[in-house]
Parts: sequence; C-alpha cells; structure tokens
Amino acid sequence: MKALTKYIIVLQFSLLSAIPFTVSAQQNTGLQGMDDRIMIDLSEHRTPEKINFFLFLSRYNNLVNVAVPTGVFAGGVIANDKGTRQNALYIASSSAVNLLLTTVIKKIVRRPRPFLGRVKINAVYQPGSTSFPSGHASSSFTTATALSQVYNKWYVIAPAYLWAGSVSYSRMYLGVHYPTDVAAGAILGTATALSMKFIQPGH
Repeated sequence: MKALTKYIIVLQFSLLSAIPFTVSAQQNTGLQGMDDRIMIDLSEHRTPEKINFFLFLSRYNNLVNVAVPTGVFAGGVIANDKGTRQNALYIASSSAVNLLLTTVIKKIVRRPRPFLGRVKINAVYQPGSTSFPSGHASSSFTTATALSQVYNKWYVIAPAYLWAGSVSYSRMYLGVHYPTDVAAGAILGTATALSMKFIQPGH
C-alpha cells in the first residue's frame, strides 16, 4: 500500500506539472512562443530522408507498445515463469492506464494541433484529435519506463529510452506536436509506469 501511495503521488505531481504548458498554450505567450519558434525552425530544415525515418518511427510506435508486453508474456509462458507473466501484465496495464489518462487530458485541454494554431506550422501530415499531451510520447515513455523497471540493465534501458526519445522527437519534426506536448507526454508516460509498479512481483 505504501508503494501504491508513493507512485500515485508521483503521477499526481506529473499531472500538475502540465498546468504551465496548458495555461501558456491558451494565452499564446511564454511557452507558446517558444513552441512556435522551435516548430518553425524544424519545419524549415526538413529533408526527405529524415521525414521518411521519423514517419517510420511514428507509424510503428503502437506496434512496439503492443509487441513489448506480448513478447515478455510469451517468454513467461515458454519458461513457465509466473513472475515474467506478471511483469508483462505490469507493462500492459501501464500502457492501458496511460492511454486512458492521455485521452481524458486531451479532451479536457483541447489544444489545437500546430498546423491549426495561431501561427500555422507546416506539417508533413495532419492527424485528427487534439495536441496536448502527445500520445506517442506518453505511450513510448510508458513502455520504456515499465520495461526498464522490469529489466534494470543498461542494454535494455538505453535502447528503450532511445526509442522513446526518438519517437517523441519525430512528432515535433513532422509538425504534429509542440515541444510542450511532447514534454508533458513524456512526464505523464513515465509517471504512469512508475505509479503502476505495485503490479510487479514482490511489490
């Protein structure tokens, strides 16, 4: 119970930290101005090769988020290891809770996408839904954090966070999310995975 309380508090603080992003976005000042400048700079320096690379990362993010817990679960079944199967449940549950929280926050904040903002940002493509927080950032960081908690080895942690960071950056590069959307998504995803650690074996 103490562990559960601890990680719920972490999650609450992560949500509170998103308030400055939303307030600035609504007022179109401060962080919003920084967001616009970064997005304009990225849009002016795109190359076809990088566009294709970052489109690939964005398109396969959901597949990776499903494949990771599925692979861990399959390993647990093959090895007949209950702890590994429970770790798979922890990763999958973290992703499910993160999806719910991200969806709720998007519906509450309703921040327009960069290509629909006051300063129109040229986007590679125009997805639906709202902008804050980035679902790709939150989901990839949830998976990276949960996987790193399960396998606390540098050769797991480094690739996991490299993937999450690259996916998150791709959303800005493609012109579909502001930097503050991505930052909030990364905070939310990380905190969600930490808040669900009570599902892990031994907690």
